Amino acid sequence: MSEIQARLRRLERRDWWLWWTAIAVMLLLTAGVVSLSYPTLVEEDSVLRQQLDLAVRGLVGLVLLFNLYSIYQQILIKRLRRQLAESMEAMIRLELRARELHQLAMHDPLTGLYNRRFAEQRLKAETSRSQRHGHSLSVLLFDLNNFKQINDRYGHAAGDLVLKEFAARLQRVLRVSDIAARIGGDEFFVLLPDCPPEQLHHLLARLGKIEVHYDGTRLPVTYAVGWAGYEPGESPQQMLDRADRALYENKRALKSDAERVPVPTL
Repeated sequence: MSEIQARLRRLERRDWWLWWTAIAVMLLLTAGVVSLSYPTLVEEDSVLRQQLDLAVRGLVGLVLLFNLYSIYQQILIKRLRRQLAESMEAMIRLELRARELHQLAMHDPLTGLYNRRFAEQRLKAETSRSQRHGHSLSVLLFDLNNFKQINDRYGHAAGDLVLKEFAARLQRVLRVSDIAARIGGDEFFVLLPDCPPEQLHHLLARLGKIEVHYDGTRLPVTYAVGWAGYEPGESPQQMLDRADRALYENKRALKSDAERVPVPTL
């Protein structure tokens, strides 16, 4: 935006320079015609003198009219240029706003991960691709343990910090092709194209133990996890339902030990 405005200012300065140069040339031309015609005007032949006088006046009038026309055209051009610059600025603002809205439509504003809507769209697309080409596909569901207690005891600022730290750690252990999304208050979804379920334990091992330091207090971040691999012919919702059942089975098994980091046997 600033570069466009700078170029427009340079163009405007150049136009002003050309404008004043044209006026100076016309004035010099007029002065030259008048000076060359002066000796003839002072001769005794009154008829010739009148004819030359009329010719010079006509030439001067034409030059003045041309100057006025040039000034008028310059004013129009500058007005159009200003309108163009304003239109371009408005278009840029609209484009930036559209990008912001598109970003908000796809991402969770707190963690920066994708949101539930985008995750469901990608899951649908990836299951279709796996159905057509036979590629492996896995999904992971995470649910943080004791998140409500953290919010109640330390406040929502601590809870937000826990969510952001878990999301950041999750992003660091994923591949570029993987999709991580926050699909609920403390629920997270990971879509892993071309990843068989047998390899999920590598990702969970890299995720490891997580803790957050808030106001001088160490807050361990533990979670339950459920997973499912795509089975030919099933719908995206059926795949999610299997992962969700596995998640809550794992969560019930870990209820007695909130400090454990679950790494399910695959």
